[in-house]
Amino acid sequence: MSNQQTKKTTRVRGMFAAALVLACAFSTVTYAAAQSVTPPATPTLITPPQGNTAFLVGHATGTQGYTCLPLGTGASWTVNGARPEATLFTKFFGQDVQIITHFLSPDTDPKAPKPVDFANATWQSSFDTSKVWAKTVNHIDAGTDPSCSHSGSIACLLLQSVGNAAGPTGGKLLAKTTFVQRLNTRGGLAPLTGCAVAGDVGKQTLVPYSADYYFFHGEE
Repeated sequence: MSNQQTKKTTRVRGMFAAALVLACAFSTVTYAAAQSVTPPATPTLITPPQGNTAFLVGHATGTQGYTCLPLGTGASWTVNGARPEATLFTKFFGQDVQIITHFLSPDTDPKAPKPVDFANATWQSSFDTSKVWAKTVNHIDAGTDPSCSHSGSIACLLLQSVGNAAGPTGGKLLAKTTFVQRLNTRGGLAPLTGCAVAGDVGKQTLVPYSADYYFFHGEE
């Protein structure tokens, strides 16, 4: 076999292997979405209403972004400047597989409540690019419940969908999401220093955090 033919065969095999891995990854998400996900018991304050069922869970690692804004005669890191960025993973044959990205973006769902906010927390499927936008409806402080046991971390949340979108080819993994729970948070709180006086205004910082996100849909 010539050197050129050998290279061509290697490329074909590589493409086949990549396609196989991608197919397995798609199957993983489809399988995960079809499973009965059991979230931990949570306080009523952050538990979705009856009629909503968990269908997907992802472990997130990322950052909370803060901006230093004026406060009285000084300044403070504020949640109004927070920007979440994270990647959600699930286990597949013992390996972490990316399933969702989490970020801030404008809600483009035509059915979104009006007026539309500047941007909302967004989760987008890494496979079919379907999306859900959500707003916080309740929270509990970290360290106050077994589902949110790591004190000194960002709060655990219940978020309600304010917009959904199917992917460009019709993918709907996240398109029917009604509620999202953020549980088991670690880290992510604003720094205790660096934003105290007027001269600090405008500073930005990224604080690492991790959490488990549970996705719910209504009865079908």
